[in-house]
Amino acid sequence: MKIFRNMALVASLAMCVPLVAQTAGQDMKNAGHDTASATKKTAHKVKRGTKKGVHKTAHATKKGANKVEGKTDTTNPQ
Repeated sequence: MKIFRNMALVASLAMCVPLVAQTAGQDMKNAGHDTASATKKTAHKVKRGTKKGVHKTAHATKKGANKVEGKTDTTNPQ
């Protein structure tokens, strides 16, 4: 009876080793995919934020130019 129990123990341990190796490899692949996804999301948000900032700056510049336009008088300089 002890022989069968020992053989079962050895067989179960031998089967666990390849499963751990496959899991570690898949974990590395998943980590790589997660990193790529995070990088793409970050780049998209940076692009959107930059574009939004440029548009707001252009709008403020136009607004300021319109305010100054009415105040300048080039016909009668002092």
